[in-house]
Order: sequence, then C-alpha cells, then structure tokens
Amino acid sequence: MIAAGKEHLLDFVVDRLEVGIFAVDTGMRVVLWNRFMSMYSGKSTDEVMGHNLFECFPELPRTWLEKKIRNVFLLKNYAFTSWEQRPYLFRFHHNRPITGGVDAMQQSCIFLPVANSGGQIEHVCVNVFDYTDTALFQKKLVNAIDALEHEKDEQRRLIAKLEEAQNQLLQSEKLASIGQLAAGVAHEINNPIGFVNSNLGTLKRYVENLLRLIDAYGMTEADPEKGPGLAQAIADLKKDIEFDFVRDDIADLLRESQDGLDRVKKIVQDLKDFSRVDSTQTWQMADINQCLNSTLNVAFNEMKHKADVVKEYGDIPEIECLPFQLNQVFLNLMVNAAQAIKERGTIRLATGVEEGWIWIEVSDTGSGIAPEHMNRIFEPFFTTKQVGKGTGLGLSVSYNIVSKHNGRIEVESILDKGTTFRVCLPIHHEATAEAQG
Repeated sequence: MIAAGKEHLLDFVVDRLEVGIFAVDTGMRVVLWNRFMSMYSGKSTDEVMGHNLFECFPELPRTWLEKKIRNVFLLKNYAFTSWEQRPYLFRFHHNRPITGGVDAMQQSCIFLPVANSGGQIEHVCVNVFDYTDTALFQKKLVNAIDALEHEKDEQRRLIAKLEEAQNQLLQSEKLASIGQLAAGVAHEINNPIGFVNSNLGTLKRYVENLLRLIDAYGMTEADPEKGPGLAQAIADLKKDIEFDFVRDDIADLLRESQDGLDRVKKIVQDLKDFSRVDSTQTWQMADINQCLNSTLNVAFNEMKHKADVVKEYGDIPEIECLPFQLNQVFLNLMVNAAQAIKERGTIRLATGVEEGWIWIEVSDTGSGIAPEHMNRIFEPFFTTKQVGKGTGLGLSVSYNIVSKHNGRIEVESILDKGTTFRVCLPIHHEATAEAQG
C-alpha cells in the first residue's frame, strides 16, 4: 500500500508540474503524457497514449528529433553515478508561428534515459520547458531599453538646446542691463575724462609759461654781460606766471589726471569683464567681495542718486565659481534695489561665511514686494516695473545662475519697508555637486 501510495503521489506531482513531460518506448509509442503536454499540444492523454509520437504530431521535425531519441536509447551500461552518462540535454525551437513578435515558440528539452534493473534502456522521458513568455518579456524589455536610450538621447539634445538658450538668455539680459546702465556709465566716464581734459588745458598753459621762463634763462647763458639786467626780467616773469603756484599745482594736476584715467580704466575693465561671453568661462577661484566692488563700480551711477551704499563685507574665503555670471546676479540685485527706492534711501551690501558656505546680502529701504507677488518674482518675464524699466528676466536669470552654482537665493520683504535678497553659495562647487548628486 505504501508503494502504491507513493506511485499515486508521483503521478499527481508529474501531472501538475508546469513542465511538459512525456515518455516513449523504442517504437516511439507514447507511454507517459502529463496534463501540461495536453494543454500545450491540444491533445488529451487518451488521444496519444499508445500511439506513435510522430503520427500524432506530423508537424514535428521527425528525422532530426527521432535521431536524438534513438541516440539516447543507444546508451550502454547506464549508471546515475557516472558523469559521462548524465541526462542528455539539448535545445531546439518549435517552428510553430505565434503572435506577439516572436517567430516561433521557444523551448528547451531534456532527454532522460529510463533503464530497467539490468541497465537496459526501455524508455526515453522528455521534459519540455517552454520559455516563450520569457522570450516575449525579454524582447519587450530590450525594446523598452532601446526606447529609454532613444529618449535619453533626445533628453541630451534637449538639455544641450536648453543650455544654449540659457546662455543666449543670460547674454541678452547682460546686454539689456548694460543698455539700461549705458547713460550712467557714460556719465561716470565723462566726469573723469572732463577734468582730465581740463587739467590738460591748464598743463598746456603752464608748459607754455615755463618754456618762456626757460628761454629767459637761455638768454642769460648766451650773453652773460646782460645777466644783471635780465635777472630782474626773469624775476618779474616768474611772478607773472606764478611760478611757485605752478610748480605745486603741476604735481596735483598730474595726480588728479592719473586718478581720473585709472577711474576710466577701471570702469572699462569692469564693463569688459561683465559683458564677457559665458561660453568661454571656466570654474575658478574668485573673491566675492572684489566681485561686488567691480559690479558696484558699473552700477554706481544708477545707485548714487537714489541711495547711500553701505558695505559690510566679512572676511570670506575665495570660492569656486563663474565670477562673471555672479557679477550679473549682483548687478540685477543692486539695480532692483535702487529702482525700489522712490526718493532717498540706503542700500546695504554684506557678506559672510557659515559652515562651508558664503552668503551675500543686498538690502534696500525701498517699497518692498507685495505678498501676492512673492511666489512669482523668479518667473521669466514677470515684472511689476513700468514699461521700459525692466525685462522681467533679471531675477529669473539670477535664480538660474545661483542654481547652476548649487546655491540658493532667498528673499525677505516688508511692504513699504524694504527688501533683502540673500544669496548662499558653496565654497567648493564640485564637492557640493557630488553631495547633492
């Protein structure tokens, strides 16, 4: 009873495995046909048991498959302990067309020789593993990966276009800012040029008088006998041209002129730095306090008639950045601060360092920002200024530049009291980028 019970259990398990199992004798007659094979082939056990396998399924590649089975029957002295007599394994594809994009059903077959107690092989058991669904899934997976790669390539191209557009937008905003400040910058240049030009006129007159004096001395050297008479003439000439005053004034004129030319040179250099094309820039160490001073030099005429500028610079380290882009941020904030002041006020520029970051604050005592506008101030083309007073791009461009530096920009504002913009930047750009990645 125990043996019969085990045999029933074995039949139960074999019949319910999700693997096709069938066996044939030496005459290729089917002696075992489990439920999976019935589902797979469409023929029940009663239809195939005792019948020739190839007569039941004429579509099978008989010549090739029967040869494989016959080779298993030819195995001699079969022993399960011998690695040379292991179950014979080979794979083949069933050429039955199916839908879903796979040309044929995908199968793997294991051929097992079944021997009697004498070692004579009486049957060959074939296990059929159907992995068509797996093949379909793999093909879908490959197609999905290809689609993702294609989408990634499209995203790379889109990102490249966005970066190019952002650079063009930044340059346009720079040109707009320079255009807006052009009159003020021209005035800033004209002031030193004006007094340098005036000083040159005075110096010309001084030089002419000094040359007259030199000529008088020359006459004394040429005719020593007239020396006593010419001495009085020279003394009168020196008095006439105010020689003592001229001698002291020349030094002052030259110093003032040099200061004026240095001022012009500084403004021109700041404008050159400010308008540099971004595509040529590289990450470099820069002194943010110096960047603020350089930008202030460009925007000073815009601010000096509206506010007193107070500097509260801290002792901060150099940071890794794109300084010419940050100059654009500082200029936007300074000009906005000046334009927010209706009459006369104060603009405060402050810097400091805090736990691997530096911060820059631009504060004003202007009109402030309305609460309903606070969530929109960084939107492109959003502006509350009058037509012709702003492009609506300044804060948007500034936000993108700060984000590119892995930093952040914050704002606090009280209506009719003033506004403070705070820019926080990492000291080491790459380290922060890796940490955030």
